[in-house]
Amino acid sequence: MKKLTALFLAALLAFPFYSCGKDDKGSGANHMYDVPLSGNPQSLDPQFANDPSSNTVIKNLYSGLVSADENGNITCCNAESYTITPDNLTYTFILRKDNYWFFDTNGDDIIGDDEYFPVTAQDYVFALQRVLDPKMQSPYTSDFMCIKNGSKIIKGEAEPESAGISAPDDYTLEITLEYPCAEFLGMLSTAAAFPCNREFFDSTKGRYGLDDKSVMSNGAFYVRQWFFDPYGSHNILYMRRNEINKNEQFQILPTYVSFTIQDSESDIRELFKEDKIECFSTLSNSYSKKKYSVKSSPAITLGLIFNPDDKYFSNTNLRKALAYSIDYSSLSDRISNDTETASGIIPPAVKVAGRSYRELSSDNQFSLYDLDQAKKYLQDAKSELNIGSVESVKILVNAETADSGDLHILSQSWQEKLGIYIGIEDVTAAEFDKRISDGNYSIALYPLKGDLDSGLSVISQFEKNDCLKKIISNSSFTETILKCGDIQSLVNAYTSAEKTILNSFGFIPVFYKNAYLVSSRDNESLIYDPFTGAIDYRLAQNYS
Repeated sequence: MKKLTALFLAALLAFPFYSCGKDDKGSGANHMYDVPLSGNPQSLDPQFANDPSSNTVIKNLYSGLVSADENGNITCCNAESYTITPDNLTYTFILRKDNYWFFDTNGDDIIGDDEYFPVTAQDYVFALQRVLDPKMQSPYTSDFMCIKNGSKIIKGEAEPESAGISAPDDYTLEITLEYPCAEFLGMLSTAAAFPCNREFFDSTKGRYGLDDKSVMSNGAFYVRQWFFDPYGSHNILYMRRNEINKNEQFQILPTYVSFTIQDSESDIRELFKEDKIECFSTLSNSYSKKKYSVKSSPAITLGLIFNPDDKYFSNTNLRKALAYSIDYSSLSDRISNDTETASGIIPPAVKVAGRSYRELSSDNQFSLYDLDQAKKYLQDAKSELNIGSVESVKILVNAETADSGDLHILSQSWQEKLGIYIGIEDVTAAEFDKRISDGNYSIALYPLKGDLDSGLSVISQFEKNDCLKKIISNSSFTETILKCGDIQSLVNAYTSAEKTILNSFGFIPVFYKNAYLVSSRDNESLIYDPFTGAIDYRLAQNYS
């Protein structure tokens, strides 16, 4: 086992006074970040966790073979290089030899010889086997079904060890696919493909990722302390820069990231107002760009969904009448700057080959505005329902996700054009989720968002989510998309999936909504992923 004690002691001598977090102002480095988590992380197991708090910690705790920048471009990370065979079926990764697992056993910042050891190819083999293992119940299982024997393993017809994943030696990883997949490298940049050491995993006896003694780091920071009392108010998760994995290629700029675990966004907002934290993510656009640094990303599609058991809106022609009467061009001139009109399903923040998917496949092709046709559909609906008019209903809106002001404009338009009165009912996020689950609604403005920055993650919500599955029965988009071997066929598959869903008129897109990262203006290079909710502090700089 390679010893790095001398290297680490040299680093300590170079940076002796960083605990105050205010040194080296000129470069913006060596700052101690005080930031919030909205709720306690559910787990720090990369193959299992998928809530924003967990994702943020995991992003800063681990690193993978490759990584994706803010534009979606894939670059090497822990892989020194990789090759792909001409048939696009076999990926061979040569690992860096300076990436290490670190486990803080003594808690005194003095790294002992027994606390670090190399990350090997076998750690990636074990991690991907875990994702495919149906006993694991990973939320990312279907994303990796393109691996050879993946589908059989997921169905329980083969063992995880039969997957096309092998380690010829400690620093060579080979992955063989069942079919070419243009999405595969992108999937390898996600947390689900971060390494997992089998020996350490087994040693945690089922508690892997659940407390500060059951996690290791191969990334930028390691966990020093994780304390959470559901009845207490001083809950923290404290991370320190991992000097073992700091090198010329991957400079880690902050020294510490100190998370305070909060119950609600209102609590986080108050802390930000009091200047006790430095940044947070939100769906609100109430923060001035003149006073704060505000990054926005149109990552959510707000669309109308309909209760399939509703007396009126279970009727396809009535839903068509609403869809054909939406004049997106006129609407775009009247809505707030928090949203933009949407006639497609995949939001503009989703990237393909470094470009917004919506640049590659414009949603203008889905715009249906035709008022005469809308009125005809309305008459057909009335005839089928044997009614003279449509009774008034209300659109259920999650007030924490959407500003109903923009929706009022659309509601007024329906009343003027079709004579249908549709009101709006704002509710809390908890009540919204419960009413959707219980089927206690007629129409709802549904916030559609992928778990990852990929069109597949957005489209697959119509296969995974209970209320969305009712829109397209017996649909299976995932395997079709994963079998796309090049970018153009991938774009075509996304577009085809969008058309199929839209033609059911069970989901009518209305707006693309921004997600925001708000920070004090003396911070730079904070990277926010609006899909996972993760905030990446590895390159963050502070000039206060």
